[in-house]
Amino acid sequence: MIISKTPLRCSFFGGGTDFKDYYENSRFGYGSTISTALNMFVYITVNRKFDDKIRVVYSGNELVDSVDEVKHNIIRNALKITGIEKSIEVIYMADIPLSSAGIGLASSSALAVGVLNALHAYKGEHVSAETLAREACHIEIDCLGQRIGIQDQFAVACGGFNQYKYNRDGSVSVEPIICKKENSDSLKENLMLFFTGLTRDSRKILNEQQQTIAQKMDGLDNLVLAVNRVYQDLVDGSVDNWGYELDKAWQIKKRFASGVSTPMIDEMYSSAKNAGALGGKILGAGGGGFMLLYVPAERQAAVEEALKDYRKVDFSFEPLGSRIIFSD
Repeated sequence: MIISKTPLRCSFFGGGTDFKDYYENSRFGYGSTISTALNMFVYITVNRKFDDKIRVVYSGNELVDSVDEVKHNIIRNALKITGIEKSIEVIYMADIPLSSAGIGLASSSALAVGVLNALHAYKGEHVSAETLAREACHIEIDCLGQRIGIQDQFAVACGGFNQYKYNRDGSVSVEPIICKKENSDSLKENLMLFFTGLTRDSRKILNEQQQTIAQKMDGLDNLVLAVNRVYQDLVDGSVDNWGYELDKAWQIKKRFASGVSTPMIDEMYSSAKNAGALGGKILGAGGGGFMLLYVPAERQAAVEEALKDYRKVDFSFEPLGSRIIFSD
């Protein structure tokens, strides 16, 4: 039996610059994001089955005779990549409801990375975080045709609090955020996370965003520049600038595709800012899921009261990426 544990992620800045159509044509020669893994996880259990059948358990329950019959598209493709064709049981569990696809925490990529990690370990293979990320990208982008970027797969595979650069030649560099501990602690203390109560199919938003990247290059360039600014702000201790920069980036992001925001989200965001939030954003593609806010400590009670109709979610940064936590 093998069990893998893979974190979800929170993307702060640069979302959209991890699309191939952007970073291959960027005037900087790269796209860039800053994100952190979160202490919320996807768990995959893999076990040998007594007979030749394949059993897959998630919010559904499948028992089939061949890989091609597996309906869960990510797990089906992970089995094909790792060459496992029979006598296997794969069980998917998570710290979030499995039905909550499209909540902006990269749960699909965490599933892809986690199941690949578990299946490789089941075969006695140790693979690197980069290999897991690239195989997950292959599943989601090449096999399933999803018009998405590549930050999520790397963020959940690598873990930690990092700046990622997506280079024109296709390479990805991972640079840990290095600053004084009091600066990073201050950042963490000033972040709040609320669940909007909305889930959405992000494919329509992402399709529109991907199709119009050529028309949005200036806005995406500004997001890359924001990544560089906020990194320096954190080093310098100007942590409150993260709040103002989140607000600027959110205003840019809302113009990338229809549906990124909604009247309800706009009202929720305005209520938070009126109560003292300096800025924030909807995580992921937009349209629902989780709202991240930067709120100075002395204003957090007021913001929580203003958003009392929404669920506040406590979280912390997670230093580790996908790993095997049990092998027998």
